[in-house]
Amino acid sequence: MEVIQGIVEDIVFENEENGYTVAKIKYNKEIVTIVGCIPFINMSQNLKLYGQWVNHNQFGKQFKVENCEEILPSTIDGIEKYLSSGVILGIGPVTAKKIVEKFGEQTLDVLDNNIERLREIEGIGEKKIEIIYESYSKQREVKNIMIFLQSYGVTPNQCVKIYNRFGSEAINIVKDNPYVLTEEISGIGFKTADKISRNMGVAKDSPYRIQSGIKYVVNEYCALGNTYMPKTKLIEEAAKVLTLSEELINKNILDCAIDNKIKVELIDNKEGVFSIPYYYCELGITKKLLTLAFSNYDVINIDIDVEIEEFEKENKITFAESQKEAIKGVVDSGVEVITGGPGTGKTTIIKCILQIFEKAGMSVAMGAPTGRAAKRMTESTGRESKTIHRLLELGFGAGQEDSMIFSKDEESPLDCDVLIIDEASMIDVVLMNSLLKALSVGTRLIIVGDVDQLPSVGPGNVLKDIIDSKCVKVVRLKEIFRQAQESLIVVNAHKINNGEMPTLNEKDKDFYFIKEENQEFILNTLIELINTRLPKFNSSWNKMQHIQILSPMKKGVLGVENLNIKLQQILNPKSKTKGEKIYRNTVFRVGDKVMQTKNNYSLKWKRISGMGEGEGIGVFNGDMGYIEFVDEEEDTLSVIFDEERRVIYEHSNLDELDLAYAITIHKSQGSEFPVIIMPLFMGAPLLMNRNLLYTGITRAKQMVVLTGSVKALKFMIDNNKSFERYSSLKWRICDVLNTDIFN
Repeated sequence: MEVIQGIVEDIVFENEENGYTVAKIKYNKEIVTIVGCIPFINMSQNLKLYGQWVNHNQFGKQFKVENCEEILPSTIDGIEKYLSSGVILGIGPVTAKKIVEKFGEQTLDVLDNNIERLREIEGIGEKKIEIIYESYSKQREVKNIMIFLQSYGVTPNQCVKIYNRFGSEAINIVKDNPYVLTEEISGIGFKTADKISRNMGVAKDSPYRIQSGIKYVVNEYCALGNTYMPKTKLIEEAAKVLTLSEELINKNILDCAIDNKIKVELIDNKEGVFSIPYYYCELGITKKLLTLAFSNYDVINIDIDVEIEEFEKENKITFAESQKEAIKGVVDSGVEVITGGPGTGKTTIIKCILQIFEKAGMSVAMGAPTGRAAKRMTESTGRESKTIHRLLELGFGAGQEDSMIFSKDEESPLDCDVLIIDEASMIDVVLMNSLLKALSVGTRLIIVGDVDQLPSVGPGNVLKDIIDSKCVKVVRLKEIFRQAQESLIVVNAHKINNGEMPTLNEKDKDFYFIKEENQEFILNTLIELINTRLPKFNSSWNKMQHIQILSPMKKGVLGVENLNIKLQQILNPKSKTKGEKIYRNTVFRVGDKVMQTKNNYSLKWKRISGMGEGEGIGVFNGDMGYIEFVDEEEDTLSVIFDEERRVIYEHSNLDELDLAYAITIHKSQGSEFPVIIMPLFMGAPLLMNRNLLYTGITRAKQMVVLTGSVKALKFMIDNNKSFERYSSLKWRICDVLNTDIFN
């Protein structure tokens, strides 16, 4: 790390929220540009900066700051220049000269400890002293807080967040309980707070530390898709993380439960520990779902058999018996689940249901968990479909980025007679709870999805739990439409789901396998396929837009992290005409394909095309787009999602964005691509399973190309085990119904 020192000559850009700054300083008789988190910077400050020199392709040589400190002047001339700069409100050049002439080298000591002495200077009255005192005190306060926090390993960016949240009380609050940062400050987790705590000398067995560690372990476990953690497992894991006895951990679990920080409950006669939000989400889903299922619904005065027959004639199709059962069920039942794999006619059934209810004069709303899924629903039915977040009217009052507030709820329910939700396997307990809250009793609910796909990225196993609980009517579609049988993508998806090897490399078909054993050879094949072979095979396939690489994992030669680096070099190489920004270890360049990696309910967007509102908020985990512009002056990126929404990313949000030339199969849920390429190689057994492979190939519309080892392909098909999710929704529903949950 290099160190430079200089006087601030100009502040080009400053973001007050995160402290990111672009400024000019005078260093070694030259004016140089400095960039980085330099909070509360002022003109004419003498700064000591720690960081490194970098060369920007557009703006040239810059000093990238990692840390900084202010050097206060010690000479009379330096003090006068410092005060003359306007750094303190109420003191200009004339007043600065008078103050320095009066107090000389003691000037800063007077300001620090005896500011009332400024009365001795002609022209400085009570009002002016008050302005000077307030300005100087705030600067000193901020400086002291920054020095205190940075001495304990807190980064400048985190310092800004802490100061903005707690203000002048920041030091006292952090001293009292460093672990409060994990709950109040976005981006500061238990490990960071624990490091601060150790540096401050907080006792290893402090209840603050233990209870924060318990919540951390539970939340990390829930981040894997669980809604609770078995208590025995929590005690074991927390003891390792905190290096304390299991007896002490157990005592603090009970204390946490008494203080309502967590919930402990018997699930199937075994104690489970819940994160509070997920506990109440499962309770809410159970109550509302059963209320809807056992409510009385208006009788629809139609002859359902006649309507089905009429639809068949109009569309020149013949429904299978299971499809007719699904259509009739939504008329007779208040809540129905329709589940089936690709080619089983789920979309056709939805179109028929729409037509029947609309003929009966009923209003139908449609939604899906992602923008892409909602858009496909709109295109296939000719009726508007929205994301569930848009249906529920995610509002501007959402506040923090990791919380969501919907306008539609019990007090203001959705205005529809029927609600159809597609891609339901992707819905987690939080979103399902919010959705059910917004349904009036008497509104019919139709849940459509493929239960054999991967469960939601978020916590819970909602679709499977509802089906397995047998609390509502479920129709399983197994017969493949005649037209769909022509596609090996569809045929092979069902074969794989049944544990059979797929049919490979048939001439003029859409499912291919390229055998490669060496991972470097597989990598080269992937690049060749996406860059030359597939675009040459079909000239309508754009290598950036239409072909997507899916990998089972993040790390390794064939993990998405390495693949994205390699693919960016080939598909969107460095160019003088393309702006770019380096964030941590990632280069973001104009034209890059990118993906949002977490739900952010406060990010604003503006619509540039398509139907719907002109602007809104919320960008969600799995949303994909392209970098449109890099603004160096403002330190922002502009991203276009789904060819219709523009989102401006500030520096502080870039940790939520990843390159997406290659994405994990988990992240591909809810999306469809004309062509998918998937590397197959031996890896962690939990990731090498059947429903991961099944989910991946069902993302393709026109072609699947697998490349790798036959051994890996066979292993995945044979391995029907997946990571066990701890979810109590099925148990809760069955417990209310007083049925045997093992049936």
